[in-house]
Amino acid sequence: MRHIYIRGIVGFIWLAAAVVSIISGNFEMAVPYVILGGGFLYSAYAAWKKEKDNKGGEVK
Repeated sequence: MRHIYIRGIVGFIWLAAAVVSIISGNFEMAVPYVILGGGFLYSAYAAWKKEKDNKGGEVK
């Protein structure tokens, strides 16, 4: 379960970097940050969903 939390935190950090890039006017670097953040968050969600399904709906 710890890897799910780590992926989620890293995903939010990448999205925060994208917001900072947009605010500073560096739009060309915001796109990769959004893609990386989305990838990490999707990976965390998929792992959480898989673990939830394997335990019969009980998440510990």
